[in-house]
Amino acid sequence: MKILAAGCLHSNADLIEKLAQQAFDENVDLVVLAGDLTFGEQSTDNIIGPFVKRGKKVALIPGNHETTSTADFLAQKYGVTNLHGYGLLSGEIGLFGCGGANIGLFQLTEDEIFNQLKKSHKYIKDAKKKVMVTHVHPAESRMEKFSEFVKGSTGVTKAIEAFKPDLLLCSHVHEASGLEETIGTTKILNVAKIGKVIEI
Repeated sequence: MKILAAGCLHSNADLIEKLAQQAFDENVDLVVLAGDLTFGEQSTDNIIGPFVKRGKKVALIPGNHETTSTADFLAQKYGVTNLHGYGLLSGEIGLFGCGGANIGLFQLTEDEIFNQLKKSHKYIKDAKKKVMVTHVHPAESRMEKFSEFVKGSTGVTKAIEAFKPDLLLCSHVHEASGLEETIGTTKILNVAKIGKVIEI
């Protein structure tokens, strides 16, 4: 599977158009959007449409800038998958996720973050390769050090330890965009804004 993953789009039409064209040019199988699709829910226009128009499958989660209702609305309108508390299987690859963060419009407690990931993991528990998608980054990660006010999530860290995904895709900290690191056996990628093509 070839994935284009990005996050923190914040309704930036130029960025979204560029990413959608990249998804088409690189013939990816799935686009994964790791939250903060909007900027404070000001507009939901032209966020998912450019990808769908190019025939791309999309999986998304809400960030801390939009609610689950907005993510559900976008998923239903465009026939794509909201991974918040849900899983997606494609062959031997399973994706599961939790949106929101520990700050912002869509705020969750650490227990809620872990429990949503536990719930979504059940859908893909037998997958050979597991990809966890969150908006917020794990606590005790290098990403946490890029911002004094954007704390990592202990709920995400606990889920990494419990479910041992092969890969975690997150965004949230713009300054850490493109950063890769490892916790245990899990590779972690911050895909904020720039987007990243991954082959699994």
